[in-house]
Amino acid sequence: MKLVVVSAGLSSPSSTRLLADRLTAATLHRVDAEVEVIELRDLATEIAQHFVTGFPQARLAAALDAVAAADGLIAVTPVFAASYSGLFKSFFDVIDKDALTGKPVLVAATGGTARHSLVTEHALRPLFTYLRALVLPTAVYAASEDWGEEGLAARITRAGGELARFMGPTVADAGPDVDTAAAIAPRSLTGAITSVDPADGFQVVPFEQRLAALRPAD
Repeated sequence: MKLVVVSAGLSSPSSTRLLADRLTAATLHRVDAEVEVIELRDLATEIAQHFVTGFPQARLAAALDAVAAADGLIAVTPVFAASYSGLFKSFFDVIDKDALTGKPVLVAATGGTARHSLVTEHALRPLFTYLRALVLPTAVYAASEDWGEEGLAARITRAGGELARFMGPTVADAGPDVDTAAAIAPRSLTGAITSVDPADGFQVVPFEQRLAALRPAD
């Protein structure tokens, strides 16, 4: 099992890489996987040359192959001009159009203010949906003031747990009778996919039952 982490941070160290590392740790807490981290700042020149030549050089080709072969992907970008960075977008512009089809992807972003917190929904999620990836329900945004707060830690834990479940082999030790599809994509009683882990004891009440409870007694 392979987990690939794409970080578009430009500085070293960077808050983008820090968020990527914390999301990786949260995922590995639930699933055993080999991790490969791709720092896009190290590939910036090769990405630009790819647009001109149409052919990736060795390091970029290896990074593209790693993403295509991954069982799960964590993609983290800093916010630039209220969206993902140009470097981040350029990398996913040169990737094969079928490389992410059906692949579980955890999207995340960092920024200096909470005003950009919806960047994961209006920019990142549509991008990976267009690439036909399976974008996880929980996206994580970290503003400068979020670091050290319990809310960020809780979102990271939840997102990492979702990615671990969607990658699949978390059920490997449960025996041959386990419904792997249900473990990868937990479903509610109505069949809808949900991010809630049934093992946590959470019970979904069907809408019809809730509606019946509102009707006046005869």
